[in-house]
Amino acid sequence: MKVAIELLATWFRLGHLKPAPGTWGTLGGIPVVLFLNLLSPIGYMVGAGLFMLFATLVAEFYERQLEGHDRSEVVIDEVAGFTIAMTWLPLTWQAWLGAFVMFRILDALKPPPLSWIDQKIKGGIGVVADDIAAGIITNFVMQIVFVQTAWLGYQLAS
Repeated sequence: MKVAIELLATWFRLGHLKPAPGTWGTLGGIPVVLFLNLLSPIGYMVGAGLFMLFATLVAEFYERQLEGHDRSEVVIDEVAGFTIAMTWLPLTWQAWLGAFVMFRILDALKPPPLSWIDQKIKGGIGVVADDIAAGIITNFVMQIVFVQTAWLGYQLAS
């Protein structure tokens, strides 16, 4: 069981890659986003929500195993956050790149309120919550870009 928790927490050992394990973890979220996009839009959201819960549990178990909070090798939270960042976006290279870069910047710099979440909330939920917040902020901005411009490759008819 310990090996399985470690594999999942580090998203199949991507979290052990240097430098920037969070970036590697976010890249590991691409297959999850592709899979969720096979579902309906509501199915995507349900799947992303279930993945957030799963990531929270895995992070909680991993913290208990190693007795440390939000260790750098834990990247399942980046996978969960990136699924939120990509929710209902077109699968164009512009959307992938924009969401990836914005999510990584927010996750690395942790501006308020992300820094507050990161510092104040403990346990598995604390590990995942700041990444979920970064994903929500990223998605909010990307949705505005998607609807208001053609920068993401195409836009909905007015």
